[in-house]
Amino acid sequence: MLINLVPEFLSVLQAADKDAAFEQYLNAHRAVLSAYWHNYVLDLESPQAQAVIAHALNADRSDLRELIESTDVEGIVEDAIAQATDLLQVDRPTDVYLMVGMGAANAGELVVGGRGVAFICLEHFTGRANPETYGMGLPPELIPLWVGHELAHTVRYTSPTSQSELKRLVSDQGGYYDYWVTGSRATLRELLVNEGLAVHAGEAVAPGLDAANYFGYPRRQYRRLRELESFLRRVVGPELEGRGIGLRLRYLSGGMSPSARLVGGRVLPERSGYYLGHRMTEALVQERGIAAALRAGAAEFQAAEEIARGVQTA
Repeated sequence: MLINLVPEFLSVLQAADKDAAFEQYLNAHRAVLSAYWHNYVLDLESPQAQAVIAHALNADRSDLRELIESTDVEGIVEDAIAQATDLLQVDRPTDVYLMVGMGAANAGELVVGGRGVAFICLEHFTGRANPETYGMGLPPELIPLWVGHELAHTVRYTSPTSQSELKRLVSDQGGYYDYWVTGSRATLRELLVNEGLAVHAGEAVAPGLDAANYFGYPRRQYRRLRELESFLRRVVGPELEGRGIGLRLRYLSGGMSPSARLVGGRVLPERSGYYLGHRMTEALVQERGIAAALRAGAAEFQAAEEIARGVQTA
């Protein structure tokens, strides 16, 4: 189900009292928006939250308005949802939110009350970088890729047939996805597999794009990661069964310092885990298809890789 919050947010910007209008908007959608804040921005109750809100309410949104006037964004998203629902065999009620974010992720996933949620922050897809909104300037043609990517996560977290460790952790949290809890308690293997599968899902839902786009990398970084693959495989091996938020941040988060990404005497490129996860999951995706792979346990991917490489076991 598509839920478009962008017109409502833009109406807040036109209100005589923008602060009061934003509070009303927030309360109307608090379950999802508070989860978005907690997982991707900062806690709404923190002292810094008001400064973030004030900045967002006063930023230049002319690029966003031009996008809405010139592009059938809802149509693009609806088509992507239909494609993803078919290819990923989405089997639980799931919502896709079009929204204006707070300068954080361009897209992401949530589970709220047991219901999967994918969100797209439209300020990042205007085709023009905007320093006031922190908009990344991505072209709107990339939106279907991210719809597929984020819906893949919701399948892995909520499908009745999913064998994912992340599904268990979401259930343990009462049907809520928490980036920090899952990042602390899931193995690094599970976290890498999770993101790698989402990249494969993006490729399936929106084929034909430049390879770097599916990872959210500049082309130069994608080429560098391909060059470093043997090294990356070697250094990540001893850490795959480890747990801890530091591992998630090192391999999957942007904005980490070089010292936090120093492994084996080299500084890992940012978000190198997306590339690693994609390679780790490739054999099983090719063997079973993306829908079945999304629901597989993390250990199955290594077994499929070993078979594909002809590794013999006793």
